[in-house]
Amino acid sequence: MRKKRRFLQCNVFSNLPTKGNGLAVVNDADDLTNEQMQAFAAWTNLSETTFILEPIDSRADYALRIFTPQCEMPFAGHPTIGSCVAWSHWEEMSKGKNKIVQECEIGLVEIHQRGSITAFVAPATEISQMPSNKLKALCRNLSIPEKKVISAAILRNGPTFHVLELADASSVLKLEIPRPVEEIGFIGLFGRCFDKSDTDYEIRMLDSRNAIEDPITGSLNAALAKWLYLQGRLPESLVMAQGQKIGRDGRVYITILDQTKGDILIGGETQILIEGSVLL
Repeated sequence: MRKKRRFLQCNVFSNLPTKGNGLAVVNDADDLTNEQMQAFAAWTNLSETTFILEPIDSRADYALRIFTPQCEMPFAGHPTIGSCVAWSHWEEMSKGKNKIVQECEIGLVEIHQRGSITAFVAPATEISQMPSNKLKALCRNLSIPEKKVISAAILRNGPTFHVLELADASSVLKLEIPRPVEEIGFIGLFGRCFDKSDTDYEIRMLDSRNAIEDPITGSLNAALAKWLYLQGRLPESLVMAQGQKIGRDGRVYITILDQTKGDILIGGETQILIEGSVLL
């Protein structure tokens, strides 16, 4: 039997409506089955749809499940931020709270609310050297000479990203999406912005399996921040631009919360664009 549930769609990682990454959020989802959640996520056809549930861990404010149109994700960045904004919008208990704790498959995620910026603490990231055959395959499919790659790594913080650092932002922006390559998966590209005063890096995330590009990717930005931190290359704060190639205007704000512990905040702005209810 269908039930009326609170629902909204929001725009994450941009201060311009429709220029960020879209997210659908369903509240009161405890009695939905996996199949129902997956079917609804496929129907919305957004990069992610989330479902808010009561937490199991008493330290958490809410639990979250994250679905793409094809599968469930253990963690993702823009769904974490957008869902936190949605939960705060709906729940009276959130008023006056500067820190909220989300429970998801990777564990507890701490989220901070500072003015218009909502930011999560970047989760632990597994960093490994990219095998030479993977690097060659990436360069071949992206038509990049290997000598143009400054650094490369495989980063895992839920999703797995095959990351290439290029010489500059223009080198990142001029690349075209490669043909589908099943064995590579998510590709992260980033390069320094030398001609912009308001951003430090340009970032792109390509899904080579489906030949699509993600508008703004919080989990990739989080993984990159952890990688840069361990290399001693992360300043107190960075502003990352993403989405330009596909008509978006994303901004991700990276801030070191605790230098000694390596706690890093990954944040952005969110606007609620659609609010109402859904029958599921």
